Amino acid sequence: MPYYLGIDGGGTKTRCLLADETTLLAKVMTGGSNIVRLGEMQAREALHTAIRQACATARISPDQIRAVCVGAAGAARPEIAAKIRSILAELIPEINPESARTNIEVVGDTEIALEAAFGGGPGVIAIAGTGSIAYGRDASGNTARAGGWGFAVSDEGSGHWIGRHAISAILNARDQGLETTLTSLVLQAWKLATLDDLVQQANSTPPPDFPRLFPIVLRAADAADAIARDLLADAGAKLANLAAIVVSRLAPHAPLPMLSVAMPPVAMLPVAMLPVAMTGSVFRQSPYVRQVFYNALQTNFPGIEVRQDLADPVEGALSKARATRM
Repeated sequence: MPYYLGIDGGGTKTRCLLADETTLLAKVMTGGSNIVRLGEMQAREALHTAIRQACATARISPDQIRAVCVGAAGAARPEIAAKIRSILAELIPEINPESARTNIEVVGDTEIALEAAFGGGPGVIAIAGTGSIAYGRDASGNTARAGGWGFAVSDEGSGHWIGRHAISAILNARDQGLETTLTSLVLQAWKLATLDDLVQQANSTPPPDFPRLFPIVLRAADAADAIARDLLADAGAKLANLAAIVVSRLAPHAPLPMLSVAMPPVAMLPVAMLPVAMTGSVFRQSPYVRQVFYNALQTNFPGIEVRQDLADPVEGALSKARATRM
């Protein structure tokens, strides 16, 4: 019996599904395996652990796997895809470009997210986890993206972006003599005593793990902290703007997106609207970000379909692996 493996290799966690042609046999989660962010050694450990655990749960050996699809950030670059193939080949020797027995597909994380949301159909997926990006495909197969250019210059609305801007919000509040519960929560999380310590930590090299501050921002927002809620609202608006850019590029006669949720609606022209879906930990953990995202897109494109159920990229990876059946 052939077996299929789908892997979502994220910056914080790696998720793996192992199945036969009809039945899910194992579901595993390990640490992050993003080679670009974490390096080859950590990626190897996470991927090998995920595959071994999945095979042990399903009571099969890795060499029984017929096809594998791995979705990972940066995998559109040939050198990154080659490294991931090499890592898998260490565990499953049959996985190689010349093998007639086992197929391996390494694609960007956007590909498996889009597959999970829309199958082979048109649509736009907004991804907001450790990083962020919007990616879409129209009915003719044309694709477009917005964002996702890296933590230092892009990834608006992501967990990293929210964490880094939480520090800025704390310091801006201090400058203006405002109070925010973010200050005490972040100092406690980072085991620091003063704002001076916070500034030194935030500006350290290598930089601190900003995405781990995202849950802190959620806690402060749940406690009705206005600065934390404004930060989440800004994240939702920026993610909506990324999605709107992709919709505008792929849908003929669509208006250009607004840059602020406070702006009035733009003039509308008839347009075959692409549906929009969401995925990633920021959307999953914050209903408020999801609501701001939805409202902003409805303001830009009245009546647009914004799916409320979050897409699960690892299911897209498994679907693509199964599609290679021989």
